[in-house]
Amino acid sequence: MEVEKYLSRIGFAGSASQPSLELLRSVHTCHLLSVPFEDLTLHSGGEVRLDLQLIYDKIVNKRRGGFCYENNGLFFWLLTHLGFHVTMMSGQVRNGITQMFGPPFDHLILQVTVEGRRWLCDVGFGSSGFSAPLSLDTDGLQEEGHRVYRIRKNLEMHFLESQKEENRGEDGEWTGIYKFTLTPRRLEDFTEMCQYHQSSPSSIFVCKSFCSVLKPFGRLTYIGRRLITTIFPSEATDGKLEVTTVELKDEEILEVLAEKFGIVLSSPLIPKDDPITPPDVQY
Repeated sequence: MEVEKYLSRIGFAGSASQPSLELLRSVHTCHLLSVPFEDLTLHSGGEVRLDLQLIYDKIVNKRRGGFCYENNGLFFWLLTHLGFHVTMMSGQVRNGITQMFGPPFDHLILQVTVEGRRWLCDVGFGSSGFSAPLSLDTDGLQEEGHRVYRIRKNLEMHFLESQKEENRGEDGEWTGIYKFTLTPRRLEDFTEMCQYHQSSPSSIFVCKSFCSVLKPFGRLTYIGRRLITTIFPSEATDGKLEVTTVELKDEEILEVLAEKFGIVLSSPLIPKDDPITPPDVQY
């Protein structure tokens, strides 16, 4: 497990000799632009295990991606070796079906303290995620591209929320993404929920084969038999979000994964895009 090889994998070419906010922002964004958020292991006969050596081999050597436990777990390792003070934390993701939050250890996120300030880092979430670290020392608005975020605190619980381009402003509607506390956790604490997300019909990772990666222009996402291209609002789009979907034939999927995401699977992929069963227990 080599730091320089990891930095090369995510396309970082600057100096990493001293921990700084600039370095943190850079490696965070580089990771999102290079390492997909994906669950293809589950749909090609494999299993995800929370072993950093295995995760490093998958993401760095085999140039794959992973879901939150993998991406953020390995990113924790990188930041620690770059000299940052990093804490793993447990997040509870807001369920899009029930509108309720998931159970503890539903999501793995990171707190990084640098230059006297605390930052929320997350390189393993997908389309609603943020590209650069968000400050944990303010409940004010934090703008990133076409979204505005805030971290609202209620007692010991923190709530990550966002506004989309079309409803920004003081009167705009806020959508919850996930909630979390600042309690320190360890990677092994997430083992049970990692297994749940590989076996439950209430898990998106079980119900849908997908791969998604941030791009300078927007986001590319593969789901089941679809390739979705999202272009963020800009002058070129007249300030509008543009989304196009292309239907894929089974024989085209592996070629799309290789060309668009740089992913070459060693086992056959079974495309899946089933409905998600609402969980029985709500939090």
